[in-house]
Amino acid sequence: MRYRDLSLWTVGSDEPRQLNISSAIAFTSLKTSIFPMAYRLSGTTNGRVITHVIFDMDGLLLDTEKFYTVVQEIILARYNKTFDWSLKAKMMGKKAIEAARVFVEETGIHEVLTPEEFLVEREGMLQSMFPTSELMPGASRLIKHLHANGIPICVATGSHKRHFELKTQRHGELFSLMHHVVMGDDPEVKHGKPSPDIFLAAGKRFEGGPIDSQNILVFEDAPSGVAAAKNAGMSVVMVPDPRLDVSFHKAADQVLSSLLDFNPDDWGLPHFQE
Repeated sequence: MRYRDLSLWTVGSDEPRQLNISSAIAFTSLKTSIFPMAYRLSGTTNGRVITHVIFDMDGLLLDTEKFYTVVQEIILARYNKTFDWSLKAKMMGKKAIEAARVFVEETGIHEVLTPEEFLVEREGMLQSMFPTSELMPGASRLIKHLHANGIPICVATGSHKRHFELKTQRHGELFSLMHHVVMGDDPEVKHGKPSPDIFLAAGKRFEGGPIDSQNILVFEDAPSGVAAAKNAGMSVVMVPDPRLDVSFHKAADQVLSSLLDFNPDDWGLPHFQE
């Protein structure tokens, strides 16, 4: 099923409409909850000893992907075009300018809107949304559990510093448990996902780093992020949006419908006490 089939554009009419941001966000969240993932793959350590964990952020720890979806739908509506999940899958996890190039090229609006203009246009809307970011189910429990058991953890996000601060301002205590955070505008991250740059940089910055990639487990929601982690030689648990085509799941070592489904025992990590 395509994203358009679930979206506000087809409610009552096939013609694109002006969206109300708050109602669009609420509807996007509802779609996520009523279309659960159909299956879960069994994880394996493949003989690797996992000692460190790296988390993606958007769509994995924080429920922020819906903001990007809504804003991009609003922009495309002006050009009588719609935003679907095949396009979103290509944009997720990338640096902002890289995702913007994909957006304007794939939608055919590059002659009327440059990638830079697109970023400027969506920025105002996003800045008002990001401070309302909520944690994804199971994120707090898993982060606190790993930290309490002495497992070094960090974040590797394509978000740049300004957006990171807006998104996490309600969750500072939880993110303070991270050993470090590597962002998309970090000088060492020359190329965005699926390049391994961000994960290799994250692995170097742990105490005693660089950490052998075979000892690192990455949590990701985006196809490009899964590819980046695998390109870095790391193991990956994928927690994708249920609307993402299942063909994107095959590269991950384990696929879960939620962080709540993660079993540390699968990876030789300290088990939950509850």
